[in-house]
Amino acid sequence: MKNPTIILQKTELLSDNWYILNKVTFDYQKKDDSWITQKREVYDRGNGAAILLYNSTQKTVILTRQFRLPTYLNGNETGMMIEVCAGLLDQDHPEQCIIRETEEETGYRLTKVTKIMETYMSPGAVTEILYLFVGEYDESMKVSDGGGVAHEEENIDVMEMTYDEAYSMIESGEITDAKTIMLLQYAKIKNLV
Repeated sequence: MKNPTIILQKTELLSDNWYILNKVTFDYQKKDDSWITQKREVYDRGNGAAILLYNSTQKTVILTRQFRLPTYLNGNETGMMIEVCAGLLDQDHPEQCIIRETEEETGYRLTKVTKIMETYMSPGAVTEILYLFVGEYDESMKVSDGGGVAHEEENIDVMEMTYDEAYSMIESGEITDAKTIMLLQYAKIKNLV
């Protein structure tokens, strides 16, 4: 991971209360070969995975709804967000993580998922790589009501709806989560449902 046009000078820990926030001082070589020194705050919360659960026969998807404090602090009046199932890797392989998270959050036990892409969701400030998956579900895979795990203090509503209804929620502004929008658009492009 050595890039000769970047020299890391100093990393200062600003917080490790929930995740890690560092202030990084670095030298960066510009296109004209001159060097500049910059300082940036970088938030490291680990990498994550997300999945769109779809049923091609019924033309439905499974989404979740939960309270997200940062959105509430930035203008979302209720703080509630409609999203695809997602979670942090916690040292797991992305595929293992999303299969675990799917069962915890939605109550569906998947055995097969398909990775479609990796993305940096906020590359100017957050180190996280988000691995995006799709997975087909049916009623035989339902093993619980989902809703998250108590020790993580999750309080997740599981929502099954038609794909068309979910997709229309992008335009109406009911779905504003980037990973969810990307996965719903991927499903449309690939005619999954």
